[in-house]
Amino acid sequence: MSTPVTIVGAGLGGLTLARVLHVHGIPSVVYEADASATARAQGGLIDIHEYNGQPALEAAGLTEPFRRLVLAGRQSIRVADRDGTVLLDKPDDGSGASPEVQRAGLRAMLLDSLPAGTVRWGHKAREVRALGGGRHAVRFADGGEVVTDLLVGADGAWSRVRPLVSSATPWYTGRCAVETFLSDGDRRHPDTARVVGGGSLFVFDRDEPGKWFLAHRETAGNLRAYLVLSRPLDWFATADVAREVDGWAPAIAALFTASDTAPVRRAQYALPVGHRWDRVAGVTLLGDAAHLQPPDGEGANQAMLDGAELGAAIAAHPGDVEAALAAYEPAMFARSAATAAEAGELNEILASDDAVDKLIAVLTS
Repeated sequence: MSTPVTIVGAGLGGLTLARVLHVHGIPSVVYEADASATARAQGGLIDIHEYNGQPALEAAGLTEPFRRLVLAGRQSIRVADRDGTVLLDKPDDGSGASPEVQRAGLRAMLLDSLPAGTVRWGHKAREVRALGGGRHAVRFADGGEVVTDLLVGADGAWSRVRPLVSSATPWYTGRCAVETFLSDGDRRHPDTARVVGGGSLFVFDRDEPGKWFLAHRETAGNLRAYLVLSRPLDWFATADVAREVDGWAPAIAALFTASDTAPVRRAQYALPVGHRWDRVAGVTLLGDAAHLQPPDGEGANQAMLDGAELGAAIAAHPGDVEAALAAYEPAMFARSAATAAEAGELNEILASDDAVDKLIAVLTS
């Protein structure tokens, strides 16, 4: 390649790709719309799995720095009814199979592992066009433009790069998560902190299938929760989320009625299961740009593995972009299709009439 690999999007997948390329001595530039690394909140905890996220970080040479980010004990899981009755209390087994880390810390680790100047902040892609011969141009909101021999869309659900290879667009799944946050829960909300426990807490409303939430214990006793509701998207514009937890145990309801931040609506979108495209010279996708699915704990892990495998394919085929992409894409298509099917099954369980019993069966199997 006569130009650096051009990566649009500085999420976990794009940064993992840039890091693996750097390990192999291959230059890349990452263009990110955010003005800086701290311009936007990065969310809460994510579990990094031993079968995808952890191998990706190993390929990036970051296993030891990653281990220093792991929050001990956060693999524990509780399941409860809305009245606070604990139905399952599964302790952290200490296996390290899916340790929890703060997403912001993981992203910072990846950023710190890259040469200065690799990430170009404040570069929002406005237009992407093919120039022929596998070359592409990316025009940014400030009027600047870059031309590249290899363009990678790591730019998420509403990717600007995706239309180069696919006409697919995300569709609303019918579910939306409302995110809330309680700081210093152990001191300011001790009853709620005790209910959440040392890791994650699932709570279900047996009277309304499809209504449930997940809460996490983060660092410094902070508590983050996501209330998932099956509603039309326009319902959330004027909804009073606090009313959705009327009658719940006060310690549980407080996760939503006493939030230190305004509730954040996170609509859940997806691409078709098994989304793929015919090979287009000089361009490919990774992460949500390639295989967006509702949250199931796999999104970040899959994106990082995409980045690691793409980086390895580029390194294995020096100077031959098409051979690299031809090696990367079929394996990614097969892997992401299987994961998407599993995500669909999990979300069906969580929305079912007997979600509590089915989830407990999954967690104890």
